[in-house]
Amino acid sequence: MARKYFGTDGVRGRANSGAMTADMVLKIGMAAGNLYRRGSHRHRVVIGKDTRLSGYMIENALTSGLLASGMDVFLFGPVPTPAVSMLTRSMRADLGIMISASHNPYADNGIKIFGPDGYKLSDELELAIEREILGEGKIPGVSPDKIGKATRIDDARGRYIEYAKQSVGAGDLAGMKIVVDCGHGAAYLLAPLIFKELGAKVVKLGVEPDGLNINEGCGALHPDHAGRVVRDQGADLGISFDGDADRVIFTDETGASVSGDRILTLCALALMEEGKLRGATMACTVMSNLGLHEALRAAGIAVLTTAVGDRHVIEALRAGGYSFGGENSGHLIFADHATTGDGILSALQVLRIMKRRGQPLSVLAQVMREYPQSLVNLKVRAKPPLESLPRLQATLREADAQFGDLGRHLIRYSGTEHKVRILVEHRDADVVDAWSTRLRGVIEQELA
Repeated sequence: MARKYFGTDGVRGRANSGAMTADMVLKIGMAAGNLYRRGSHRHRVVIGKDTRLSGYMIENALTSGLLASGMDVFLFGPVPTPAVSMLTRSMRADLGIMISASHNPYADNGIKIFGPDGYKLSDELELAIEREILGEGKIPGVSPDKIGKATRIDDARGRYIEYAKQSVGAGDLAGMKIVVDCGHGAAYLLAPLIFKELGAKVVKLGVEPDGLNINEGCGALHPDHAGRVVRDQGADLGISFDGDADRVIFTDETGASVSGDRILTLCALALMEEGKLRGATMACTVMSNLGLHEALRAAGIAVLTTAVGDRHVIEALRAGGYSFGGENSGHLIFADHATTGDGILSALQVLRIMKRRGQPLSVLAQVMREYPQSLVNLKVRAKPPLESLPRLQATLREADAQFGDLGRHLIRYSGTEHKVRILVEHRDADVVDAWSTRLRGVIEQELA
């Protein structure tokens, strides 16, 4: 069965249309509730959200659907996605749901669902929810005496703050000055508090959400915003979160953005040195730079490569019993501490490494040679199989013959947006530019 609603990271779309109407969200709530209503005990689901205006509408519709399916609902208000994951486990809930479209503009919204173990649902479980939604007839609700209750949990943020701080043990951030850009998103209240409580001097950015300004010119999509303030304030580094704070992008003390692959590499090497990289193995997606593979291979670290999406990285870590992996987009998974990408926890780990080494981030980041790379995102109206585009396939075969072991290409559709992504990577920057331009032209012609 083809996936109709769920993409690489839950359900996502423009608010008040498609899968993000109040009616459809109510059905998603009922379907998920029915699937996870097992046994005679009182069932519970926890719900968090980011700061989008449409979050109010979706939260209420989702709550109604879950209550109608017999679930008790516990509402957290604005919290990061990893807080929902953690509190799902902590509160022994049957489900955890985050309402967010992550890095997308405010007009979009989405739903991420976690199972009782705090991990995102598998493809099979997401398809089971879709079958319930798409089935003939009305989704059944429970009898009047079984309808659920809704309760607000006022201390959800405080519970997550303590959990995050405990992830660095007795370490503190005394003597460090940090620029924290929350992107007017879900971390706007608690992220600055966590760093401040650990002893850092914090310069706050993006902490005035109005429902419409999430990710706008700030946060993980615009780390240069934090970078400018780092330079102006003489800070040690900048930390920029996306809308739901499961991703983080760093800027060093010069204000320069540090690539996600450099952060992955320095963390893997540090964990290896500390004896905490289980199996001397880390996992990343196909988007990671060839330079990461070279650097880790030289250090005796094996690299598992997965499809795009932090869920796929997590599945690889779980299957092999490994402790670390992530995406170059800013998802870092420290599996000894979390069951999903956690921007705040990841930032704390990087800060811990900086303190232990006594070196600035600009120095620590010199752990790999990055191959020149180009990533182009093109909007598309439809997503025909790339294998069905003859000119594109012929051009890719030609590229393979020229690249050999010195480069690569990766063409794929976005799982969350109507876009095709064109990645070209090679040791020679001129080759990257030429082939990126050529592939873009071929795709524009075939998808026009």
